[in-house]
Amino acid sequence: MLAAAIFVGASMCIPLVYLLLRALEAEPETLLKIVFRERNFWLLVNTLSLAALVIVITTLIAMPLAWLVVHSDLRHKKTLAFLGVLPLAVPGYVMAYALIGLSGYNGFASTMFGVRLPRSDGLWGAGLALSLYTFPYLFLNLRAAMMGMDPALEESARSLGRSRWNAFFSITLPHLWPALAVGWLVIGLYVLGDFGVIALMRYEVFSYAIYTQYASAFDRVHAAWLALMLMGVTLCFIVMEGWLSRRGRYARVGTGVARQPSPAKLGRWRPLAWLFLTLVYGASLGLPALILAYWLNLSPASLDWANLRQVFLRSVLAAAPAAVLAAILALPVVYLTVRYSSRLASVLARLVYLGYAIPPLAFALAMVFMALNVMPWAYQTLGLLILAYTLSFLALTVGPLRSSLLQMGSRTEEAARSVGYTQWQAFYGVTLPGLRRSIVAGALLVFIMVVKELPITFLLAPTGYTTLATRVFAHTSEGMLYEAAPYAALLVVFSSLFVGLIMRYEGRR
Repeated sequence: MLAAAIFVGASMCIPLVYLLLRALEAEPETLLKIVFRERNFWLLVNTLSLAALVIVITTLIAMPLAWLVVHSDLRHKKTLAFLGVLPLAVPGYVMAYALIGLSGYNGFASTMFGVRLPRSDGLWGAGLALSLYTFPYLFLNLRAAMMGMDPALEESARSLGRSRWNAFFSITLPHLWPALAVGWLVIGLYVLGDFGVIALMRYEVFSYAIYTQYASAFDRVHAAWLALMLMGVTLCFIVMEGWLSRRGRYARVGTGVARQPSPAKLGRWRPLAWLFLTLVYGASLGLPALILAYWLNLSPASLDWANLRQVFLRSVLAAAPAAVLAAILALPVVYLTVRYSSRLASVLARLVYLGYAIPPLAFALAMVFMALNVMPWAYQTLGLLILAYTLSFLALTVGPLRSSLLQMGSRTEEAARSVGYTQWQAFYGVTLPGLRRSIVAGALLVFIMVVKELPITFLLAPTGYTTLATRVFAHTSEGMLYEAAPYAALLVVFSSLFVGLIMRYEGRR
């Protein structure tokens, strides 16, 4: 386990080495001008403001949504859970276009209802678009944590005279801190590295400045220093996550087996719950579907079905291996951190987030640099592309695995050892089956992110290797929204079906 975790941690350092090599090419005078520019301060303020806003909005959406899906007496909970994950299938720039298309003089609201809404841009426009797209990350972690809790904890507090709200904040919420911390970290890192949404919403942050330096100014040294500054912000997020989730016990220590919780009766709050669900699903799913239907209505009648099928297969061939490999590589790191906690294990766990924290464009250029200087035979190959996907999104599999392993505790594994199981037999026969749901959830997140990934695909894909994401972005950036509609629709529908299959599998014993 230690050897595998060290290999994963060392692999994550490759982009950082590239950024340092590029950054050290600057002269001292140039370095002072780059680092101490007044614009960098405002970029930092804008970046932190956007991350804080998105974390607050996603928490206000994901927390009640997870509670309603797990603990309430609402019907069709599997369908509601599926709809809560489905926004991950909608590309972020489609969500931003949907909000923009709703406003303005020729917007949907003005055309259909005669109500002219102000354009959604700036901090609040970017924050809303990113929140409607990223809240499933937090919802999945909270749902898994709530499903793994023993209901006797809260019921014991209620029997001692505490109200439902008091029991939730004093008993349930502390047990959700690991899921909250990891979910906030993943969302915060995504916000720090996003480019498409903030570019459409006209809100300048560090990622936009880095992209401008790489794509327009061709100043890789300046961009490298901006990326290092952004990584400094990311390091603060990672340290805060470790501080929030440490020094806690989350495993059940009583005898017996935890039973299924009895659903809480909503009573007169039922209409308000359905209103909340309608607003969340209507904004995150209904609005993009409406705009996409409008694009499909304007798309050309003659469609190259052979090309569409080829692009679809290429997306799957790149995403599926990356998702499986990410789940396999994350398992030894998480197991080592939880079962054999040490300073080295903590450092390795933090290194996992480097790939996700570095902006995708800088990460892709780092992989290009490594391939050209270390293994030129791998440059522009499908294997290098899959490896880049895996390292970049490996952090997404850590949250579900870590929460489940903390809740399982070590007693079941120790019991297996006491009856003659070897260490590996106890792991494969007892621990690994209990982590199956979390492994599937983590692989799902990686798969959906890879299908929609753009910068890494542009720079590392073999010549002529186009995916659904690159086709949608290429047509959208040129203003040909009707030509992008079939690829965007296939991307959304396929991701939705994949989420549905995973949610159905998750419910089986």
